[in-house]
Amino acid sequence: MRAASGRVLVVDDNRHARESIADVLGRAGHQVQCLASAIEAVRYLERQSFDVVITDLQMPGMSGLELIHTLEQRPHGAQILMITAHASVASAVDAMRHGAFDYIEKPFDVDELELLVARAIEHGRSLDQRQSTPLSGGAGPVAMIGDSLPMRTLHTRIQQVARTAETVLITGESGTGKELVARAVHSASLRAAAPLVSLNCPVLSAHLMESELFGHERGAFTGADSPRTGRFELADGGTILLDEITEIDLGLQAKLLRVLQERTFEKVGSSRTQEIDVRVLATTNRDLRQEVAAGRFREDLYYRLAVVPLAIPPLRERREDIPQLVQHFLKRAATRLQREPCLLQPAALDLLVEYHWPGNVRELENIVTRASILNIGATVSAAELRDWLIDAPSEYRSPTVPARPTEAIKELSLNLDDMERKLIEATLDRFAGHRAKTAEALGIGLRTLSGKLKAYGYAPREKNFAKAS
Repeated sequence: MRAASGRVLVVDDNRHARESIADVLGRAGHQVQCLASAIEAVRYLERQSFDVVITDLQMPGMSGLELIHTLEQRPHGAQILMITAHASVASAVDAMRHGAFDYIEKPFDVDELELLVARAIEHGRSLDQRQSTPLSGGAGPVAMIGDSLPMRTLHTRIQQVARTAETVLITGESGTGKELVARAVHSASLRAAAPLVSLNCPVLSAHLMESELFGHERGAFTGADSPRTGRFELADGGTILLDEITEIDLGLQAKLLRVLQERTFEKVGSSRTQEIDVRVLATTNRDLRQEVAAGRFREDLYYRLAVVPLAIPPLRERREDIPQLVQHFLKRAATRLQREPCLLQPAALDLLVEYHWPGNVRELENIVTRASILNIGATVSAAELRDWLIDAPSEYRSPTVPARPTEAIKELSLNLDDMERKLIEATLDRFAGHRAKTAEALGIGLRTLSGKLKAYGYAPREKNFAKAS
């Protein structure tokens, strides 16, 4: 049976590489368009639609990873495949977290490329079919679950500030959904049709941050072999989200303050002042007033950011929302796994309501997803859930498992990478080490799973791949 053909966009600064890919996919029956830069692709995707976008990782001006981060905030409907060298697999894994379907390592053979593109097209079309069925409750573009008083207050505040042009500071513990609130503000704003461009501040060094924010000219510093478009310029007319803004160092905070006050900036290595029309949203999991008192954050920047503060309550302060959140995550996991939602015993739901959730909503979603994968057609009990929680209430804890002291809990400091690894390992065990079934259950590509297992120290299987001629 012939695989479905589709429209494919190839983005690669190497002419020979993109033409070779286009030739292979064209002979396979696909309509292929080629572009030489990621910046050109962003603009092109505003006018044209594709089933698949194939992008190289290393490109001047805007890298493939930056392209994926940018497209994450814009509706484009394509499945994204990244081409990467083995040494850059970590970047490819990061791309998966920001919406890429899968990646392929150089050198690859023709059959491997054709198969991956066919799978991406099939996956995208199956998603289109599911999304064409209206969800009960008429969920909007950004689903914020919960009817508790803290959430009703937050919803009201979002509606109050969204349609203004004011800067918004979003605060809350890790895992509470600060980025989700930022997207809700943008979605309800007058700029909803324009891009929302985000920058994860903790991942960048102080040296690179200025270039990422404002861009640079060719030759501005060692290694600047080509000009770069900064995030503020990419967000012109729309919104920029500065995630965990406390990670920006003091020197650059002064330049950021100027942008907020004057709506102008200069690229690194340029004396030309550029005007921009950008709304700024910022998030932090710290107390900025304490950061100001400690001398780690500028007081004038704090007051400029905190024009309209939005505080997101931790999950333990809105426990009445937990049953609704659990049902939402159960249905979402069931849709992804293409099966009926599993059920929780009343005691299991009571356990989740009473738990203090140090990882907040993110931790709850992880637990529910794990239960959905490992309890096919079964009813989940409290006994099954309690060992997955850092510090379950004593009445639900096995007598052989002692309570952990509070200080020990703090030292554990649940993080997303650990949660992800535990989920992958549990799912792999559930399917007796079968990687293809594990990848399908988790909703990720087989190569993505293999890359993660390699990072965890799992021995890779012996494989012989033909090289592209």
